[in-house]
Amino acid sequence: MESDVLSRIEGIVGEGNLSTRVADLYTYGFDASIHHNSPDVVVRPYSTEEVSEIVRMANELEIPVMPRGAGTGLCGSAVPLKKGILLDMARMNRIKEVKVEDLNCLVEAGVVYDDLNNALAPHGFFFPPTPGSGEVCTIGGMVAANASGMRAIKYGATRDYVLGMKVVLANGDIMDVGTNTLKNSSGYQLERLMVGSEGTLGVITEVTLKISPKPNKSAMAVAAFDEIRKAGECVSAIIAHPLIPSAIEFMDSICIKAVNKTMDVGFPDCEALCLIEVDGDPLVVEKEVKEVHKICQEVGAVSVDFSTDQNQMAAWTAGRKAVLPALSRLGEGWVSVSLADDMGVPISKIPDAVVAFQQIAESNNVLVGTYGHAADGNLHTKMLLDPEDPQSWRNGEKAVGEIFDKCIELGGTVTGEHGVGISKAPWMQKERASALNAMQWIKQAMDPKNILNPGKLQQWDGSIITKLRYPCKDFQD
Repeated sequence: MESDVLSRIEGIVGEGNLSTRVADLYTYGFDASIHHNSPDVVVRPYSTEEVSEIVRMANELEIPVMPRGAGTGLCGSAVPLKKGILLDMARMNRIKEVKVEDLNCLVEAGVVYDDLNNALAPHGFFFPPTPGSGEVCTIGGMVAANASGMRAIKYGATRDYVLGMKVVLANGDIMDVGTNTLKNSSGYQLERLMVGSEGTLGVITEVTLKISPKPNKSAMAVAAFDEIRKAGECVSAIIAHPLIPSAIEFMDSICIKAVNKTMDVGFPDCEALCLIEVDGDPLVVEKEVKEVHKICQEVGAVSVDFSTDQNQMAAWTAGRKAVLPALSRLGEGWVSVSLADDMGVPISKIPDAVVAFQQIAESNNVLVGTYGHAADGNLHTKMLLDPEDPQSWRNGEKAVGEIFDKCIELGGTVTGEHGVGISKAPWMQKERASALNAMQWIKQAMDPKNILNPGKLQQWDGSIITKLRYPCKDFQD
């Protein structure tokens, strides 16, 4: 990047708040996906006004701009495909207002999810979406990806809590959308348009969020099954009871073995298990625990263990959250990679989906661990590949296509909570074929010079096995 451009940026954000060091550029070329590409410069703005000036300059010079939260995304949304300016939003981390009497809070985009909930806890409130990376992920990134997690079945996703936001548009203008009220029908819901836009339509700098009262009590069950289909049937049986738990987490035998090998959690050795959480008033929790136990037994659980002990529940939850790294230690030479990792199917189709995933893995000679937030039909798979073997990657890509095709066939979606980025783009385009032109019209209208996170979503073209962060020379470009 030319020195005069760097000087202009330094004049906006101040000395020490930009970097072109090779190590920094390399580090910021990653998110948590399989992809990597270094930006030209990393910039750390402190205010909406600074973001506005940077974006206005970038638009004038037609320099790509990539906003980034904590880089926890799993599909390449924060990888700067076209290089340019990477905006690290971490310095914009102020919780500006907490108004429990209005059921909302105002935060900057760089606020970490767990930090927000720590600030809300003394008031008896919380922001519920519960992403798996909650200890590090930021609110801006959550909004950009419409993130959620294990409690979405009862509490919803990020989109259900966004009341308003401040956004810097591609020309540098600052746009305020939404309201501070719980109800709003004043024109186009532009705040909803920005949710899930992955930095392609604007840079989110502040968000007004709805908050919820924390539940008084919770309990968790670990139900073990000798057939993977039975575990899937347990999920739909609980929902159809009708009973809306706060979470149902699913793990197959591969995930169970990996976690038990690396952590002292003590999950039962079985074909699949469900971690079932209920919360609310203590009397309601007591009643629902009995109902869950009865349903699990009727479906065919070989064992059901319950706990209301917060330490035990935290240990079980930590075991489930450790699936991704644990899988990489399951076998010598294998690496757990994020390929088909975030599909959603109708809840009633979970049994068909999890069985199909196993069959697809076997037919393509790859090892797949299936787990996820089964209560809302959001399943994850992690493939174990040899990262240096081109054929292993080709087998994985073929399996990915078949898994996503199966989800679409079952009436589902290729991404439930992680977004599209690069890794889901070809199959999102297949799933949303009739809407792609409209998506591109919106992009063209809001970003005519295509500077904001270019090349993602509907603009992606080609194989996803590209710009790999792994040492396979065939797929590094």
